[in-house]
Amino acid sequence: MDNILHMKCMDDIDDLLDEVETKFMNKKTASPENVHCTESTKAVKILKNKQDKKGNPLDDLIDDILDIDVDKNELHVCKDLIRSPLPNEGNKNDHARRCLPVFLGGSSDSIGLGSSANKRSCDQLRCTSCDFRVCFFDNLSWSKDTDYLFLRNNVPDLQKLKSRLIRKNGCRAYCCQCTWRNVTECEELSDPSLKWVCGKHS
Repeated sequence: MDNILHMKCMDDIDDLLDEVETKFMNKKTASPENVHCTESTKAVKILKNKQDKKGNPLDDLIDDILDIDVDKNELHVCKDLIRSPLPNEGNKNDHARRCLPVFLGGSSDSIGLGSSANKRSCDQLRCTSCDFRVCFFDNLSWSKDTDYLFLRNNVPDLQKLKSRLIRKNGCRAYCCQCTWRNVTECEELSDPSLKWVCGKHS
């Protein structure tokens, strides 16, 4: 008896759900908002297909937006169709960032991607003059007899560089093949004689 009653209730619920679904789907397809969303969905797909082609994706996207007459209502209704790429999507070079401004710091200062709000010593420095990566050594400083010729012949070989490095707590010794600097506290790289730039952080 209970099974029969249970089966009848399930049939009634199924019928009710079918009826609601039929009415809801008919209203949804007739809605002008749904028509806008369908057209916008096609536009987004066209944009995405064109983005996959060679060239700058940002330029292609701008060109495509300028070529399509899009009603403001469509953008408002379908704004959830446009999303930013996930972290694992796209080219890895798109995620590389540079320090702005670039900071140098002592051995007690943290290293990494720096900004005006987050002052960190850049650990990806590259010299635009000699085209070498900048080396740095914590708790060491360059002796007064360090010169261009010594660096030119010995960078980046630490064993050879040790002869001109002196132990100094809190100091960080920076060098490339053409110049050197001792830094004890975090400071912005503003000396025009240093041709060091951030070589991008991944």
